Formats: sequence, C-alpha cells, structure tokens
Amino acid sequence: MRSRRGRLAAASVMSRRGRLAAAATSRRARLTAAAGTLAVLVWLLGTGPFLEGLRAVDAGALAAASGLAVLTTVCCAWRWSTVARGLGVELPLGAAVAAYYRSLFLNVTLPGGVVGDVHRGISHGRETSDVGRGLRAVAWERSAGQAVQAVVTVAVLLVLPSPVRGAVPIVAAALLAVAAACALALRARPGARSRLRGAVARDLRAGVLARRAWPAVALASALVVAGHAVTFLIAARTAGVTAPPSQLLPLALLVLLAAALPNIGGWGPREGMTAWAFAAAGLGASQGVATAVVYGVMVLVASLPGAVVLIAGWLLERPYGAAHV
Repeated sequence: MRSRRGRLAAASVMSRRGRLAAAATSRRARLTAAAGTLAVLVWLLGTGPFLEGLRAVDAGALAAASGLAVLTTVCCAWRWSTVARGLGVELPLGAAVAAYYRSLFLNVTLPGGVVGDVHRGISHGRETSDVGRGLRAVAWERSAGQAVQAVVTVAVLLVLPSPVRGAVPIVAAALLAVAAACALALRARPGARSRLRGAVARDLRAGVLARRAWPAVALASALVVAGHAVTFLIAARTAGVTAPPSQLLPLALLVLLAAALPNIGGWGPREGMTAWAFAAAGLGASQGVATAVVYGVMVLVASLPGAVVLIAGWLLERPYGAAHV
C-alpha cells in the first residue's frame, strides 16, 4: 500500500513538474515571438519609424491619454467590482480603481502583458481569504471585456471598410455559433459528468450574466473599447496621419485586438499589426509603426499612477523602522 501511494505521489509530482515546464516553454515561445516581431520590423523598416514616433509625442497627446485613462480605468474597475460581487467577494470601487491602475502599470512594463492581472487577482484573493475566487473574478472580468471588444470590433468592421472586410462575415458567423453553443451549455443541467462545466456555468451566471451584472459589464466594456480607440486615433494624428477617422477606426480596433496577445511590456504584436494594417490600407507600414510607438508611449505615461500605487503599497507593507536599517 505504501509503495503504491509512493508511486502515486511521485507521479503527481512529475506531472506537476511537466505542466510547469510546459507552461514555462510556452511562455518563452510567446515572448520570443513578440521579440521576433519587433526584430523583423526593424529589419524591414529600420529604426526610423520608431524614432519618428518617439519624436512626435507631445504634451497634448500625453495629457489626452492620461485623461482618457481615468475613464477607462474606472470603467474596468467598475466591471471588476461587479463581477467580483457576483462571485460573492466584495470589492469597493475605490480599491478596485487603485488596484487596476497598479495592474496596468505592471502589464505595460513587464513581459507577458498579464502579470498585473495575476497580481491583482492574488492580492484581492488574499484580502478576502479566497485566492481562487479572486483569480476567477479577474479571469471572468477580463474575458467579458475581451468578448465585448470582439463584438464591437466585428460590428464596426461590418460597417466600415477595412483590409479584412472580406473575412468579417465569416468571423461574425463564428461568433454567433460560439455564443449559441455557450447558451446551450449554460442551459444544460449540470451533472457529475462535467464538474468543470458546472463550475464555469455557475460563475458565468452569477458574475457576468446575472440580471444586475451584465448591463454594467457590457456598458463598462464598451466605454473601455471606445476610450482605447480614441486614444489610438489621437496617437495617429500625433504621428502625422491625416486619414479620416472612418478609415482609422477599423484599424484601431484591429490593433487593440492584437495588443491583447502576449507581448513584451505591451510591445510586439501591437506594432506588427499596426504595420500590416496601415500598409494594407495604403497608409504605409512606417506610418503604422510610428503611430504604434506614439500609442505605446501614451499608454505608458497614462499608467504611471499605477507606479505610485505600487510604491505606496510597498512602503506601507514595510515594517516600521525598515527604512533606517
């Protein structure tokens, strides 16, 4: 019996090590892909577009980005607080705003683009003595926001011309099929056959799709997408792009979708998609990269209140007298 238990324990440890090794390999591959995207852009276009983007940034653009970031961060925090409350954990809006700013700063300064989200999920979970539920609240909040972003993007691409207009109806049909499948799965009776499906369905019903939750989640997410899109349009104008907003808006939404992919402090997929989209729209890949650089700097500066929150939290957690050691 002991031997069998020992073998099972050893197998469990090996399985866990295997999963961790696979996750680490996958993470390195994604970061390598992001770095490779930047390297290819520099090889094809040179450093000129990157330097032009940096030189184009001005105080007006940074002030506009910071103002819009207040709106989008409050909306994100509102969405997070709504989802967390549905899952049974309280999260005051003020605390959510501060934590979300900290999360944004970590996301745009550290590789991967999700470190800040993991951090706020774990921190909130520890404060409420339920780390699992805290992480689930963050995961569902982000997933709901990305779902609304996808719907808004497809709706705009169906109306306005873009380099991907031919494929948009297929994507729209696929989204409808996924939505229908999710609705059927939620209506199905939870059974022992799929405990995971039952847990997911309960979380969705309580945190995202509840009558008191989904209007707030949808409205907050739509406002976040609008704020980010306007920030991108300002970045394009700052970089010297003169195309009308009706031409730039579809490109902005495509870039925002790509920005959600694994990246290096926000850089990589965003610049690659901007270069491709601008080239396909006849605006020039170099102009696209310059716009992406301006946008990246604007986002970084707009996230700086998160650095203040991070430092303040670190100082408050230090034991009294540590600064004098």
